[in-house]
Amino acid sequence: MALVSEFLGQLTLSYGGEEQTKFPTVVPAKDFDPGQDAARIETAIKTKGVDEQTIIDILTRRSYEQRREIAFEYERIAKKDLNAALKGALSGSLESLMLGLMKSTAQFDASELKSSMKGLGTDEEALIELVCSRNNEELTEIKKVYREMFKKELEKDISGDTSGNFEKLLLALVQTKRDDPSSVVDYQKIDDDAKALYEAGVKRKGTDVTTWISIMSQRSIPHLQKVFERYKSYSPYDMKESIRKEVKGDMEKSFLTLVECFENRQLYFANRLFEAMKNKGAKEKVVTRIMVSRCEVDLMKIRSEFKRQHKKSLYQTIAVSHCSKLNICWMLMGII
Repeated sequence: MALVSEFLGQLTLSYGGEEQTKFPTVVPAKDFDPGQDAARIETAIKTKGVDEQTIIDILTRRSYEQRREIAFEYERIAKKDLNAALKGALSGSLESLMLGLMKSTAQFDASELKSSMKGLGTDEEALIELVCSRNNEELTEIKKVYREMFKKELEKDISGDTSGNFEKLLLALVQTKRDDPSSVVDYQKIDDDAKALYEAGVKRKGTDVTTWISIMSQRSIPHLQKVFERYKSYSPYDMKESIRKEVKGDMEKSFLTLVECFENRQLYFANRLFEAMKNKGAKEKVVTRIMVSRCEVDLMKIRSEFKRQHKKSLYQTIAVSHCSKLNICWMLMGII
């Protein structure tokens, strides 16, 4: 475990720069030399058995923009594409993770969405997480990148792989019609929406899912937070309890994900990570998807929420979780 301890000692703890709107754990490296990094990666790849630690150490300590510069220098030095070189040198989960880091956040999310709908069967759990937890800005960029990468519309692929109310909800979210937050609090609209949610669900026999979809996909998040508080004055159950009573399966998971993200998105991700690692046979794919997709967005806050909620650090949990290979643990702890 000496290498693990070394990685823990190197964990990135600063927010980086002056921007406070994001809380990444992976920030631009100081004294960055893309040529030197490219040369070190080439040496690591040529080493007998491949020096995986060096590759992990470099790529998890550089921002996406810096990785792009490394890729440019690598092609100049080695006369080959860095992604192709990584594919040839690595395998399994580590290969997937390193190639994931070579993508922008939106490119990675788009790739994960495509993967969740590729081949026989749909990975509904991944689809729900990726669509229901992203905000308007993120979804807009994901749709643009998805079109560029796969020459197809995300909405069309979702329609082809889902059906019924589940399809309607995902499409409503992907259409990004959610209101922007307003400085004016509309108490009448808050009351109307709370009452409409109650009358469409708990109050009646059967659920008017269309009303729920409309409100939860179009109202701003600050507005919905107030709606859910007001909802308690109408219903004997809070919103999450009502969802569990009214809908099941993918719809239940989707609505619960939305409400949890409206309340505290970083706590949602922290709980997803905890659930994925708490049993033997950790859900490695879930863990790595969240870590890679959020490391340059809000993983710092996710890490704080994890410790607050579960009374232990995220990197301690990863270190003792049942990752299939030690190098996966190194990589994950490298971006915390």
